[in-house]
Amino acid sequence: MTSAASKVTTMREAIADLVHDGDSLVIEGFTHLICFAAAHEIIRQRRRDLTLCRLTPDLIYDQMIAAGCASKLVFSWAGNPGVGSLHALRRAVEKGQPAPLALEEYSHFGLVARLSAGAARLPFWLLRDYDGSDLPAANPLIRSVDCPYTGTKLATVPALNPDVTIVHAQRADASGNTQIWGLYGVQKEAAFAAKRVIVVVEEIVGEGVIRGDPNRTVIPSIVVDAVVCEPWGAHPSYAQGYYDRDNRFYVEWEDISRDEASLERWLKDFVYGVDGRAGYMQLLGAQRQDRLRAKPLISSGVNYGF
Repeated sequence: MTSAASKVTTMREAIADLVHDGDSLVIEGFTHLICFAAAHEIIRQRRRDLTLCRLTPDLIYDQMIAAGCASKLVFSWAGNPGVGSLHALRRAVEKGQPAPLALEEYSHFGLVARLSAGAARLPFWLLRDYDGSDLPAANPLIRSVDCPYTGTKLATVPALNPDVTIVHAQRADASGNTQIWGLYGVQKEAAFAAKRVIVVVEEIVGEGVIRGDPNRTVIPSIVVDAVVCEPWGAHPSYAQGYYDRDNRFYVEWEDISRDEASLERWLKDFVYGVDGRAGYMQLLGAQRQDRLRAKPLISSGVNYGF
């Protein structure tokens, strides 16, 4: 048996080839495995007029909005988790700086439902959770149908099929079979719903490693277009087994993002001023990396024999 063709490329090449001006883009990961490295490369390549879609557009989309990448945000909650507001997002919405930003809001499950419909290639998804909510009045894409079996009125949301989904994960093989453990989000649904998929991982492993633990494979190679190895690519979020969440960074972002000039200086130093992730991590410093680096805590194996 021969191995599948390698899809391994650099972050710069993956973004240049697969992310275009005007695209709808999902960068998924729920607290865990949020690919800031990909967002920074998109900023460096000065992509414009993007529709950014994400359940929780926290710091990653605040940075992209500040850099002028976005014209629209499709979301279900926005903020700096545990800290406060996203000030670049607020400036874009309230003042049109650096560019006006359109908003399209759902509940958490409403956006999960959109991606689930997209992954299943269905035109819409049914849900109940808009009873008593004012979201349907704010978002005309939230509609309703009568159940053909019970007559109950149910809310509907349209399928979301983004042009590009970017997922960070712990490991993948060269063909794109991607494994995740720890806290999940909607990475699988977002990948299956998308037209193009970039997987960014902490390490690339052999096909035998993937086959030896198949239940961890969340995204199969058949939906993956590019594989990028980018250690520390999820910082300041975390990668279970590799490094912890940098809570200090989230607190620091409150002051950085509140002042427009401070945010511009941060982008200049940590995004535009470095060639890639290695340069970014060098600026963060070895002491910070040592503090965040995970210590070994190995799970027991399972017997797949019969």
